[in-house]
Amino acid sequence: MSMNRREFLQILAAASAAGFALNSRALLAAQAGEKLYDLPRFGNVHLMHFTDCHAQLLPIYFREPNVNMGIGGAIGKVPHLVGEKLLKAYHIQPGGREAHAFTYLDFEQAAKTYGKVGGFSHLATLVKQLRAGRPGALLLDGGDTWQGSGTALWTKGQDMVDACKLLGVDVMTGHWEYTLGAKRVMEIVEKDFAGKLDFVAQNVKTTDFGDPVFKPYALREMNGVKVAIVGQSFPYTPIANPRYMVPDWTFGIQDEEMQKAVNAARGEGAQVVVVLSHNGMDVDLKMASRVTGIDAILGGHTHDGVPQPVKVQNKGGVTLVTNAGSNGKFLGVLDFDVKAGKVSDFRYKLLPIFSNLLAADTEMATLIEKIRAPYLGKLEEKLAVSEGLLYRRGNFNGSWDQLILDALMDVKGADLAFSPGFRWGTSILPGQAITFEHVMDQTAITYPMSTLTEMSGEQIKTILEDVCDNLFNPDPYYQQGGDMVRVGGLTYACDPNAKIGGRIQDMRLGGKPLDASKKYKVAGWAPVAENAQGEPVWEVVARWLRDKKTVTPRQLNTPSLIGVKGNPGIA
Repeated sequence: MSMNRREFLQILAAASAAGFALNSRALLAAQAGEKLYDLPRFGNVHLMHFTDCHAQLLPIYFREPNVNMGIGGAIGKVPHLVGEKLLKAYHIQPGGREAHAFTYLDFEQAAKTYGKVGGFSHLATLVKQLRAGRPGALLLDGGDTWQGSGTALWTKGQDMVDACKLLGVDVMTGHWEYTLGAKRVMEIVEKDFAGKLDFVAQNVKTTDFGDPVFKPYALREMNGVKVAIVGQSFPYTPIANPRYMVPDWTFGIQDEEMQKAVNAARGEGAQVVVVLSHNGMDVDLKMASRVTGIDAILGGHTHDGVPQPVKVQNKGGVTLVTNAGSNGKFLGVLDFDVKAGKVSDFRYKLLPIFSNLLAADTEMATLIEKIRAPYLGKLEEKLAVSEGLLYRRGNFNGSWDQLILDALMDVKGADLAFSPGFRWGTSILPGQAITFEHVMDQTAITYPMSTLTEMSGEQIKTILEDVCDNLFNPDPYYQQGGDMVRVGGLTYACDPNAKIGGRIQDMRLGGKPLDASKKYKVAGWAPVAENAQGEPVWEVVARWLRDKKTVTPRQLNTPSLIGVKGNPGIA
């Protein structure tokens, strides 16, 4: 038996009146949840959106970035605002729940005060509550769902497929899903999803004849209104991830093809057209200015928790652009009021999922318990205790990445180390035990090999310049990866505003300038080349942690930044 929050509050009130002693924290939490999640229905088209959950089925801690720089025309614009500047832009009161959800500010204390976020059983409760007041509402999954945890890796994404079906996802697109390999993706789409869930991606074609691999869009009718959901998978999948996993598919942004898909959907009678995108927010903002006929882009990939949509003008009118965070921490709710065949008004709210404010859905909790049961002993192994905060997100480094770098250098005997600028991964509070599950949360990919390679100083600079351009190229359409590669052992300076070849400066190892012609031993992991060999990185890190037993706070190795003073994307 489950009850909604109003019923729960009524029971608490009745118990109090009858003289029962009540836990005031439970009552306050229920009342806070009542206010936060009381979202009145508006209009006649209702969309719920989550993205980049990275297979996190349970509630977690997740720290938002304190560095998310915009360059060129993006300086000072959404999503490149952090901390107080973000709060001010959206008129969010400092020190409260929403301030904690959207920023890194006072993270350790706020996390202890407000508890964990996300969790599919709590998300399921909210989805059911919203659906009850929004007839026909669609639940959209922006991708990066089947990857990011030990159970997702070991079940080849089946845990998340089953959870999303139970959650009631209607339409999804993808990115990290493709790292399971084309064969596995098609198996899920054609078998698990058949007749239940649409996987859409207008920009994925076959390499031979350019035929569509997936449906470009899904057309649904809601309250007498035809709604089209157009899919846009991550355009640079074969560059950011191994090409050999999807050898017969092409990707790309494909503005012209997107325009054709939008026009086709309109031609079939769609009065509302929404793009379910995994472009990243900067790319979505540019696309919205170039492609007409899109009412909203519900975006992902860059993990930006953006409280309200950006309104982008184009030749056809206005397109709303959103991004709904990551790790199951948020649920976006977009309501359209459609009159005379077109959108006349909208309401949007990005709701943080506080697990202590939303009761766990019994059916989802039972499924999650069943999924985890065969692996529980492995997941719960305590490897060490962290004395400091461990987090990942940020343009240049995070303490979790620093830990991985330190482990790689120690175990491999390397001069320096690289770790990919992945945005996914959970956070750990000081004093918390680091379990094997936590390590998998940072490393669970299908190409986890750790490596030790000899590189010249010149090659090292070339790699850093290339990755930096992927992040700081002023044209969003050339931003092809995640955050900056994390670097251990090597100090350097970075001028994000410079052109490629001139951004990376003053590289030093042990205080001495890096020699362009000298060879150095470089540790790393996640090679995109086929047939790469090496011990899985989680084994390297787990062994290092077992030996340490207690991990002192990590000293972040971040570059000296040039020419970015006053940038509101830097705390």
